[in-house]
Amino acid sequence: MELACLDLEGVLIPEIWIAFAEKTGIEELKATTRDIPDYDVLMQQRLRLLDEHGYGLPEIQEVISTLDPLEGAREFLDWLRERFQVVILSDTFYEFAMPLMAKLGHPALLCHKLEVNEQGRITNYLLRQRDPKRQSVRAFQLLNYRVIATGDSYNDTTMLTQAEAGILFHAPDNVIAEFPQFPAVHNYDDLREEFLKASERF
Repeated sequence: MELACLDLEGVLIPEIWIAFAEKTGIEELKATTRDIPDYDVLMQQRLRLLDEHGYGLPEIQEVISTLDPLEGAREFLDWLRERFQVVILSDTFYEFAMPLMAKLGHPALLCHKLEVNEQGRITNYLLRQRDPKRQSVRAFQLLNYRVIATGDSYNDTTMLTQAEAGILFHAPDNVIAEFPQFPAVHNYDDLREEFLKASERF
């Protein structure tokens, strides 16, 4: 039994924080796990910036409502679901992702939750568990699934390493250079080919 595990932002949908940064003009909010490998450091920076500028969840959700999946993402996901069981493993939050999940046909999603006060201010974030993408792949393997995983950032590399096969997709040069053991592709046609090649090796 084969399972496909995909990162969400940068693989199937635009980077939400970058879209919000472009809307608000807060350049520091453009930082992602491509830039800052430590997720806690990154999130603490994001929450501090939101607090300093007076933004909360409603303003972020307003920007999210204008976003669509990356071009070709829905078609790729439909193709993948015909051949594999598919789970999205993301470090985003349900409060961010659910409108975009509808546009992707409601795939299974494992991610995190936010704590939000009555004023809509984000006061904290709740991780499902530490290193959740790798731990999820490990749990699927304990259920006798063979996992092919794909992602684009530092926070995906432990998932790719744990999986039977890992593929970098739309990854920046610094991540590709640091993890040469993974094939790196930049369009969905090539990603399809890598999934098929990985499947044939099992």
